[in-house]
This record gives sequence, C-alpha cells and structure tokens, in this order.
Amino acid sequence: MKIIGVLARLFGIALLVASAAVFAQQPPVKIGMSMPQTGTLGAGGQAALLALRMWVDDVNAKGGLLGRKVEFIVYDDQTNPALTPQIYTKLLDVDKVDLLIAPYGTVPTAPIMPLVKQRGLLLMGNFSFQANRAVKHDMWFNNAPWNDAASWSAGFLQAGQKVGAKSIAILAADQEFAQNLANGARELAKKGGLKTVYDQNYPPATVDFSAMIRAIRAAKPDMVFVMSYPNDSVAIVRAVNEIGVGESVKLFGGGMVGLQFTPNMVSLGSSLNGIVNYNSYVPGIKYPGIEEFLARYAKRAAEAKVDPLGFYLPPFNYAIGQMLEQAINATKSFDHKVLANYLRKNEMKTIVGPIRFGPEGEWANARVVQAQFRGVVDKNMDQFRQPGKQVVLYPDAYKTGDVVAPFEKARK
Repeated sequence: MKIIGVLARLFGIALLVASAAVFAQQPPVKIGMSMPQTGTLGAGGQAALLALRMWVDDVNAKGGLLGRKVEFIVYDDQTNPALTPQIYTKLLDVDKVDLLIAPYGTVPTAPIMPLVKQRGLLLMGNFSFQANRAVKHDMWFNNAPWNDAASWSAGFLQAGQKVGAKSIAILAADQEFAQNLANGARELAKKGGLKTVYDQNYPPATVDFSAMIRAIRAAKPDMVFVMSYPNDSVAIVRAVNEIGVGESVKLFGGGMVGLQFTPNMVSLGSSLNGIVNYNSYVPGIKYPGIEEFLARYAKRAAEAKVDPLGFYLPPFNYAIGQMLEQAINATKSFDHKVLANYLRKNEMKTIVGPIRFGPEGEWANARVVQAQFRGVVDKNMDQFRQPGKQVVLYPDAYKTGDVVAPFEKARK
C-alpha cells in the first residue's frame, strides 16, 4: 500500500510538471489596452489597472485561459483622446493582441470605436458613457452601472422630490460627456414638473466657482444638480463650504465625478457632509466576493501607492476580466464573434453582481447608487471603510437610509 501511495504521489507530481510544461509551451493570450495613468483620470486609472493585474495573476494561477498564460499589455494614454487611436493600432498591428479592453472613460474611448467596428473586434468598455451611441458596434460591452443619461440622475431627482423639491439649478462642465448627462437631468426635471431657476455650463479649465455658487444661492433652487470632473468637483465643494448655497436647497450633488476617489474624500473631509452623489459601490452593499476582493486589493494598493480603498473603479475592472474569463471558458474559444454572442445572450456573474447587457452593449438594468455623505470627519481615511458614512438612498434594493434635508441641516 505504501508503494502504491508513493507511486500515486509521484504520478500526481508528474502530471503537475507536465501541465506546467504545456502551459509554458503554449503561446500566451495577449490582452491589450490603454489606461490613463497620468492626466485628469490618472489616479482612477492607476487603481483600475491594479485590479486588472490582480485578475491576470488570479487567472494565470488557475492555469490561464484555455491552458494559455495571459500576457497583459498596457500603455498610458495620459487621459488624452488624441493618443488612443495610435495606441490601439499598435496593440493590434505590432503587439498582435488577441483581445481588447477599452481605456477608462468616455473621452479616451470614443476615438477608437470606429477602428474596432471596422475590424470587427470585441471591445470591453470601461466606465464609458454612450460611447457606442453613434457607432452602433454590435461587439461592444460596456461595464458601467448605467445605461442612459436618466440612470445617472433619476435617483437624485427622486430623492429631491420626496422631500418636496419643486425647482432645480443645474451646473455642468461644457464637455460632451458632462453635457450628455446634464441633458438627461434636464429632460427628467422637465418631465417631473421641476422649474429650472438656474442653468449654467462652465469651461473645462474653470478653477474658481465662487461666482457660480453665489448665483445659485441667489436663484434659491430647491435642489442643485452638478455634473463635474474630479478637479472641478473638489473646487465646487470648497466653494460651497466657503459661501454656502442658501437655506432653500434641499439636495446638492448628483453627478460629481471625483468624490468617489479616496484622496479627494480624505482631503475634503467634513466638507462632504450632506452631499448626495452618484457612486458605483459603497460599504454595506453586498455582492458575492467583493469584500474578499477589496481586502486583497487594499494590500496590493498599499504597496503600489494607489487609491487605498478602491471602491469606485477597481471592482468593475476586475469584473471585466471575470466576464472575459467566463465567456472564453464557456465557449472554449477566443473568436471575437463567438465571445460577443455569448456575452450578449448570457447573464454574467461578477464581484459587482449579476450583469446582463442590452442591445447597444450597455447594462440592461442600470444600478447607479445615489448616496449621501453623513458624519464625515476631517483627516480620517479609515472612516470610509465602514457603512454609514455614505448612506445609500437609491436604488431601493440597496437602500440603507432616507435623505436628510435640507442641505444646510445635513451638513452639520
């Protein structure tokens, strides 16, 4: 019996060695993308990239994809849309990648859409907004918890109307992405019978928002919907904290990009209190595997010196890898059309919950969180790890509390 046991162990070792040899001999599966690691979206891009590298490590530890090691090729697009077409051309023609992931964000992604459609390629989208609206590529799958403009603002407007809001002020960056979202809010506000008392677009280079905040205060709206980029969002919050928006305002926030990033949350601290803003994930929302992922991410993030919490983008980027892995394993194929067909027809299981795609490659069922900052203190990062500092108001399936209004009361 001892001899049989020894032989069995030796046979097992031999199988492992043989498997490792086959794994090493197979050509790698090359997955390529650009990611903003510098520029306006650089901080978020670095955190998202770490999550994708975690997925690559995990899948390779399991034997790769269909027995082939995953090789991940990434270039920094510097948040510059002028660079992405040449980067993706290089990925395809020089690096000869097998699969593509889009860069983080709408602006860097939009210029590559005609290229991937022309070549008939699968493209996994990465927190874009309606990048496929004009191109209509049938092999585009955007991993972001929204689908149309209404999905960004519906929860915010609903929360405001629940506390009696009858009028609205809109402040938005004068760029396509922000304007598309602001237009969605404008349409919903009109349908909901809200009176618009202030509507201002500002140039992207704006750094001083004091005059606009004073104008909003003078207009006396019941709620203020803001569609801003990270640097703008920080400047707007600081202006609001300094000037105030007046006692009439019941709700403030809505579409402020950047208030989800840990450095900004820590820097702004108590100035965030009372703001209701969109998000993708906040502590307290339960998805299978997300807490284990975030614990692993935190350790890697400390070493890499990137966003230490990683709630906003990293889980969704890891989920992009999960969906590719599921589609490839289920179809036993790397063919783009086969994979696209599978993604189109099947619900995917990920650490950000189940995902099913609609006809245009956006989520069939939007899941944009609207959460209110509460009880935030200054200079304390760890507070954001716990439920309660961002109370989920919408959607109802993940709701953890009701809105505190008016805004000035919620700030205290």
